[in-house]
Amino acid sequence: MPSSFPSLRLLLLQVRESAQVAEHEKQCVVERCGIHGEQVRNINLVEHPTPEWSEVEAADAVIIGGAGVHSAVKDYPFTDHLAAMIQRMADAAKPLFGSCWGHQFMARALGGEAIHDPSRSEVGAHLVDLTDEGRNDPVFWLPDDKAGFPSPFDVLLGHQDRVSRLPEGGLELASTDLCPNQAFRLEGLPIYGTQFHAELTEERLMERLMVYRHIYMPDAEAFEAMSRSLRPTPYAAQILRRFIEEYV
Repeated sequence: MPSSFPSLRLLLLQVRESAQVAEHEKQCVVERCGIHGEQVRNINLVEHPTPEWSEVEAADAVIIGGAGVHSAVKDYPFTDHLAAMIQRMADAAKPLFGSCWGHQFMARALGGEAIHDPSRSEVGAHLVDLTDEGRNDPVFWLPDDKAGFPSPFDVLLGHQDRVSRLPEGGLELASTDLCPNQAFRLEGLPIYGTQFHAELTEERLMERLMVYRHIYMPDAEAFEAMSRSLRPTPYAAQILRRFIEEYV
């Protein structure tokens, strides 16, 4: 199948405890972007905590993925190095997209705050509402539909940490009743984060949760109810491609 962006080169920065989950995440990004696997260079920071800046320069855009057993509020061997790279990417206006843990850590690295808050955990399919900024954002705007994305629209979530305060220049794009800052961008820069998993389908979410259900939803009845409530997320499915189209 031909690539939607044949010349695109992505760098995927991962925080994964196993090669199997890292490969699963990479394949999800490949599928959502409509590209080929060889177009994505992935670096697992758990194994390689200090990637070279030249890896960023060689990519057209950078994606920071989720983390599973790692928390955005804790420090690891890669923490300081990654935070410095994120700030450097912002200074260089490098297209950057963070998903879930990536979203949380980006906010922290750029001067905002992420907190551990299991009371506002969200797992499964949820509706998010666009803010006024979101309704006017180019990634959430559909050129063939003057209304843009519907609000609310369905997304797929799995988190216990959240962004409690955006960095300076951060614009909130979406929220849920339970959790603000579901999506943000830095004003004037091609830098976005989404608390929800823009790279996942409902089938892929279930595959991921089978690895991490002991953390996010250990109760068997709750897990079964969540799995029955999953539904397609056609608008969220467009976000990564639209980010690439707009900024790369």
